[in-house]
Amino acid sequence: MDLDPETAQRDLASLVLTVVELLRQLMERQAVRRFEAGGLSEDQEERVGLTLMRLDEAMDELCERHGISRSDLGLDLGPLGNLIDDVNDPR
Repeated sequence: MDLDPETAQRDLASLVLTVVELLRQLMERQAVRRFEAGGLSEDQEERVGLTLMRLDEAMDELCERHGISRSDLGLDLGPLGNLIDDVNDPR
């Protein structure tokens, strides 16, 4: 077995960022459902939108810092497909 500390660190960062991206996407989808259902005030919609935009920017920064592209994120779950649907999202 050939273990490289540099690769291990990048692989761990990729795994952590995959989980964070999954949670970010779930939060975004829930927010869209609430927007569409009219369950938020204008102020709440503004705050949620701004928060989601900042989370997206933070993901870009973290990926860049670790040399990982968003297309690198995701886990292949075999017959179930990828953990993240939009793994090839060009953001």
